[in-house]
Amino acid sequence: MPVKTLLIVYHSLTDGTRQMAEAARAGAAAEGEVAVRLLHASQAGPDDVLAADGLIFATPENLAAISGQLKDFFDRSYYPVLDRVNGRPYASLICAGSDGHNAARQIERIATGWRLKAVAEPLIVCTHAQTPEAILTLKQIAPEELERCRALGESLAAGLALGVF
Repeated sequence: MPVKTLLIVYHSLTDGTRQMAEAARAGAAAEGEVAVRLLHASQAGPDDVLAADGLIFATPENLAAISGQLKDFFDRSYYPVLDRVNGRPYASLICAGSDGHNAARQIERIATGWRLKAVAEPLIVCTHAQTPEAILTLKQIAPEELERCRALGESLAAGLALGVF
């Protein structure tokens, strides 16, 4: 039986989203029966999406939206994979300064177009960064939040390994 692959595509400017994506990767890798690929959004493209059995999209919320680099990934990948990834499971990780829900909705709309299947609610970590200085500073995500990300990665990988998704 071929090994299933989980692709995690992320962008991170102040390191918070990278920490969340790394935690999800670590959780997924603990499954053992799933190959996990962690790619920066600038390095990921349609072939990576097509080769994946499951997906996690991770982004900071920038100006109440997904990051420009994650948007660029979707722009480059959307039409080449349209109608070719229907039904594949996905989840999202959002590192937000105050809310995160609009970025989550943007990913949901794109995933709906790709006909992906959400297997978890968007995992939003709020850093409460509200000033220019706080927004631009390097983030340190709390261990309990990273554990939530790890658990999400582990659950998605386990579902892939068991054929649940």
